[in-house]
Amino acid sequence: MRKRPEPGLLTVKTKGNGMLSFSREIGKNRVLYLMMLPSLAFFAIFAYAPLVGLYYAFINFNFIGGLFGSPFVGLKNFEFLFFGGAHAVVWRLTLNTVLYNLAFIFIGNGLQCFTAIILNDIRGRIYKRTTQSIMLLPYFVSFVIVGAIAYSIFNFELGSLNSVLKVFGIKPVNVYMLPSVWKYILVFFNTWKGLGYGTIIYLAAIMGIDREMYEASELDGCNIFQQIRYITLPLLKPTFIMLVLFSLGGIMRGQFDLFYQLIGNNGILFNATDILDTYIYRSLVINFNVSTGTAAGLYQSLFGFAAVMIVNAIIRKINKENALF
Repeated sequence: MRKRPEPGLLTVKTKGNGMLSFSREIGKNRVLYLMMLPSLAFFAIFAYAPLVGLYYAFINFNFIGGLFGSPFVGLKNFEFLFFGGAHAVVWRLTLNTVLYNLAFIFIGNGLQCFTAIILNDIRGRIYKRTTQSIMLLPYFVSFVIVGAIAYSIFNFELGSLNSVLKVFGIKPVNVYMLPSVWKYILVFFNTWKGLGYGTIIYLAAIMGIDREMYEASELDGCNIFQQIRYITLPLLKPTFIMLVLFSLGGIMRGQFDLFYQLIGNNGILFNATDILDTYIYRSLVINFNVSTGTAAGLYQSLFGFAAVMIVNAIIRKINKENALF
């Protein structure tokens, strides 16, 4: 009768074989693993090592004690958002941040997808490349310049908008006194700036679609609109979902540069345009505190993480193939 091996010996042998296989795998593909080292080092240094700084959110930081020498205060720093001076407006700030980012994500991705489909169906190569180049230029423009452009348009005395209105005999409008219109202005400038870059991503996805599918549909009598509906859009759906999920991770981190450069310190517009980033910035500039700033950033990160997990779970329930994990 064959003697069964002892569990401990079997476990050791299995682990040894696993380590041996892993060593062989590294030796076989050592060039590929060496190529991965710069990326691993980058994320280790700039993504994981700074996580130690989250401890700032739970201490009363002072420069004498440093990070680990300052007194531990638990969740007291979060009172800045929920029970301190920000308590009266924190939910409005959260709502503004989420709604603005949802508008940026879905309007931006929708227009980018739409533009990519149009550009893909343009036959003139020179016109297509010229259009792509012109659309991409705003992406490289600083938000400082975007703020200057907006000011030159909406300035009450010398703005181009009021100059045109005066020509037609219409009374000038002080846009900087109208909070309700700035939600549309902010969405417009953010979409305009990112349209070209996002279009390239969707255009690359369209170029990856097998052309034989379009040729077969033409033989079946499909027109261009039917091809877009039944071929292009369904095959672009995974890319759209992936980009939306990536964007949701930063749903609590508004475009600070956009809001700060266009709105600045105009208190009249704060009720409609203030987000967590700008409010925290103003609060910390007046009363500099590393701990409360870290607590606010941690709150934003946890909210974004929860949003990604929830949306990914919903997508996984609907269609497992389109989920991130």
